Amino acid sequence: MAMVDEPLYPIAILIDELKNDDIQLRLNSIRRLSTIARALGEERTRKELIPFLSENNDDDDEVLLAMAEELGAFIPYVGGVEYSHVLLPPLETLCTVEETVVRDKAVESLCRIGSQMKESDLVDWFIPLLKRLGAGEWFTARVSACGLFHIAYPSAPDLLRAELRSVYNQLCHDDMPMVRRSAASNLGKFAATIEPVHLKTDIMTFFRDLTQDDQDSVRLLAVEGCAALGKLLESQDCVANILPVIVNFSQDKSWRVRYMVANQLYELCEAVGPEPTRSELVPAYVRLLRDNEAEVRIAASGKVTKFCKIVSPSLAIQHILPCVKELSMDSSQHVRAALASVIMGMAPILGKEATIEQLLPIFLALLKDEFPDVRLNIISKLDQVNQVIGIDLLSQSLLPAIVELAEDRHWRVRLAIIEYIPLLASQLGVEFFDDKLGALCMQWLGDQVFSIREAAANNLKRLAEEFGPEWAMQHIVPQVLEMISNSHYLHRMTILYAISLLASVMGPEVTCQTMLPVVINVAKDRVPNIKFNVAKVLQSLIPIVDPMVVEQTIRPCLVELSEDPDVDVRYFATQALQACDQVMSS
Repeated sequence: MAMVDEPLYPIAILIDELKNDDIQLRLNSIRRLSTIARALGEERTRKELIPFLSENNDDDDEVLLAMAEELGAFIPYVGGVEYSHVLLPPLETLCTVEETVVRDKAVESLCRIGSQMKESDLVDWFIPLLKRLGAGEWFTARVSACGLFHIAYPSAPDLLRAELRSVYNQLCHDDMPMVRRSAASNLGKFAATIEPVHLKTDIMTFFRDLTQDDQDSVRLLAVEGCAALGKLLESQDCVANILPVIVNFSQDKSWRVRYMVANQLYELCEAVGPEPTRSELVPAYVRLLRDNEAEVRIAASGKVTKFCKIVSPSLAIQHILPCVKELSMDSSQHVRAALASVIMGMAPILGKEATIEQLLPIFLALLKDEFPDVRLNIISKLDQVNQVIGIDLLSQSLLPAIVELAEDRHWRVRLAIIEYIPLLASQLGVEFFDDKLGALCMQWLGDQVFSIREAAANNLKRLAEEFGPEWAMQHIVPQVLEMISNSHYLHRMTILYAISLLASVMGPEVTCQTMLPVVINVAKDRVPNIKFNVAKVLQSLIPIVDPMVVEQTIRPCLVELSEDPDVDVRYFATQALQACDQVMSS
């Protein structure tokens, strides 16, 4: 009897748990659907499990979302593609629920199943489901229907195709704005599956109607359709049908629609091509850069370099640069930050002369901006300008501002400067660097912020690699070792960290003669944190120095530390001694 009942056991658990008041139990049960389906077998899954799920009227969105997700990958458990249609009823129910996330996941799973179904099954099962959803009483069903047309349409015979286009037309004119929004956002995917003849007639009619919708939430989704349809149409049709819409949208009464145009501008320009962009879209873009809403100016500012790449340098200088100058003094700090993040990319496009005359004053103004993000965005892209104007001019014009920012009150700005120093050093050359920036690099080792001190130590290592050990021995090592007697233990720790980094660049001789004695001496420090950092540094020096030095100098120091009263000091000293033993044994 037990043997007979055993196959029933998983489904019994599932039914019990799905009806349990505890949401977590119901969720766990849904997430184990594939395990239960395997236990039941394909036939029982089709005849018992799926009907049960179709009738399940759980009201918790999390459970329904998990079910929608699981069913999308359920084809192998119902017997393969030929039985895939049995999965459609529970997903159809999920397409009508109120929660958007559940509906979206159900539509995604239906698309996944539909893309694997045979053409005959699509016609017999999938398209009737789509038509039912499209004519659904509740708007939720009609919203979900819009996302399924691109799967159903390619497999439909001509008569059904005409009917599907008609259903989509009704959805584009639905009374509910949410349905029209869904039709607008899915139009591009649907259009990609439609024959060219109907694309120019039916689809363009749907598109024009959506672009003139009285709801701005529908119009702004139609903006995305502009780029998608532009790629499907031939260039002359695109200029005739898409370009006027973009120009109108750039002057739309709703700032959200204008924001969407500004955000999608590069894609829209690619869709209509370079010539129409230069003649028609430059004035539209200038309007967006001077929009009275800060959000629109932010989106437009972020696209300024990409847009300049499409138009000619002369057009950019004539029309875009005056706007850029205005934006660099914009009342909104976020607009200035968006501009600062891309403006450096304009230098290679405009060329040396225009960069020196027009862009450099803007860079300088932004480098001195009161908002740290603006300064940060300029600093991080300085190398793009250097390639265009050369290091001499860069050092004369921008370096004083960089030196000023090295002492900026915002630590993230100081950090960005430190990370830029090695690049600047390689471009400036050793003499210029020593003269202007050398002192700054040492100053940062004593900064109040740990991230700055850490970055400063890494910076010294990179400079030593750039200019060579001999230069480092003369300009870095003596000054670093001098700072080991700093009264603040955190700064002494930074110096120990810097020594461990520099040792790998300086080589065994310099390490043994100049750095190791200092580290050994610091082992007598009264602060336990310093002592266990000494143990860590000594461990890092073991592979660099001679084994004899390890035995005669490093090991005795570590033995002494391993007997320290502090538990952490003893731990790190023991770790380092084990490393010594490994080196000696090998």
